[in-house]
Parts: sequence; C-alpha cells; structure tokens
Amino acid sequence: MSTAPATTQTDIGGTADEAAVRKAISSTSRPPAAGAASAALTFGWRGMLKVKHVPEQLLDVTITPVMFVLMFTYLFGGAISGSTAAYLDYILPGILVMSVLFTTVYSGVALNTDLTRGVVDRFRSLPIWRPAPLVGSLLGDSVRYILAGTVIIVLGVILGYRPGAGIGGVVLALGLVVVFAFGLSWVFTTLGLVMRSPNAVMNAGFMTIFPLTFLSNVFVDPTTLPKGLEAFVDVNPISILATASRGLMEGNAQAGDIAIVLAVAAALTAVFAPLTTRLYRKG
Repeated sequence: MSTAPATTQTDIGGTADEAAVRKAISSTSRPPAAGAASAALTFGWRGMLKVKHVPEQLLDVTITPVMFVLMFTYLFGGAISGSTAAYLDYILPGILVMSVLFTTVYSGVALNTDLTRGVVDRFRSLPIWRPAPLVGSLLGDSVRYILAGTVIIVLGVILGYRPGAGIGGVVLALGLVVVFAFGLSWVFTTLGLVMRSPNAVMNAGFMTIFPLTFLSNVFVDPTTLPKGLEAFVDVNPISILATASRGLMEGNAQAGDIAIVLAVAAALTAVFAPLTTRLYRKG
C-alpha cells in the first residue's frame, strides 16, 4: 500500500498560480525607485490628506487668527493708536506674522505623534530618501501657513485694510513670512524628536514662541517701550520680519530687513535641518 501523499486539485492549482506569478515578476522590469523630490511631495500630500480626514486641524489656522485680529483691533486699537482703523493698518501685518509662526509649533507636534505611534518606524524601513518624510511634512505644513496668512489678509480687507502696494506687495509679504516659517519649523521638528509626548512638544513650543512674539513690534511701536526692552525688540528677528512685511505691503520695504529675514531663515534651516535628520535616523 503506497504511503505517498496524494496530489490534490488545490495543490496543482496553487503550484500553477505560483509559477505564473513568478513568471510575471521575472518578465516585468522593476519599477524605478522614487526620487527625493517625488518622495517628499508624496509625504507632503499625506499631510494634506490628514487635514482632509480630520478638518478640525484647520481650526488653528482659521478661527484663531480671526479672533486675534478682532480682539486686538477693537479692544486695544483706540487706546494704542487713537482709532481702530489706524491700528488695523499697523497690526494686520504683525498678526499675519504671529499667526503663521504659531502654526509652526504643530510641525513638531505632528512629527512626535507619528514617532510615538510607531509610524516613523515604518517610514524608516521604506527604500526612499531618508529625509523625505521630514521635508514632505514641512512642505505640507507650508500650505497651512499660506492658508493662515490668506485668512488674515482677507479678514483685514473686509475690515477696511488697504495695502499700499496692492496684491503684489501682499503676496511678497506672505511669501517672506512662509519662508521664515519654513526655517523656524525645523526648530520644532527637532523638538518633536527629543520630547516624549505631543503635549510636551506643544507646551515647550509655545513657551518659546509666545515670549519672542509678544516681545516684538507685532502689537506696539518699540519707541513706546523702556530703553532696555526696546533694544531687545529691535534685534528680535520676529520684529524684523514684521517690519519687512509691513514694508512690502505698503511698498516701502527696506532691502536690509528682507536680507536679514532670509539670512535667519537660512541659518535656522542650516543648523536644525541636519540635526533633525540625524536624530530621525538614529531613532
């Protein structure tokens, strides 16, 4: 009596299917690896899809800026500038700067969330350019910066703000703020990789950005401040960014201010982008 196992129809079919799959794989050229730009854009689109599925993430770039403009203009405008219209002309570029820079904190929060949930481990295993998830995430965040700035500008126009340089000046000012925000966001991605939880990143981030923003010329003219504080405000990069934004919107921007803003953004990127990438690789 034979003890050899009988070959079933399933075994035959499975063997045939496996052979067909192997033949198809061997006869098809391997798809090219994703390039650095392609991978970064893909991760940027991932950030957009996260907003699509969780639209509540847009509250910080829509509702919050509107509240800041309305509260500061109508609560303090008369006391600071004598009229809300005059104060709106001064504060709107400053609120544009503040709202966009506050949004950069969430770059670190989002990265830390992916890190604590194990998503980053999956990204590290992919055959892609290693910094692609980081660069792509910041590119996606740049869309949020543009949205936040657009909300501020549209609201200002509704309230009566009329930029002297027209649409071109507004676009240049928004572009300058977004470039600076991109450089600053690398600071918070570094923070996102060294802190233990998203809440810790958010608390540390706002503890950093709040003093720098309020100790600037966003809300008041530095000449009204004590001399020591005025000296600090004058060299604060956020003050220089606000001054450059006002100048671009009114058509009287100083080239030196713009150069300083771009240099600071480049320096932040040069220092913190490699540091973030190194921490990301070490895991």
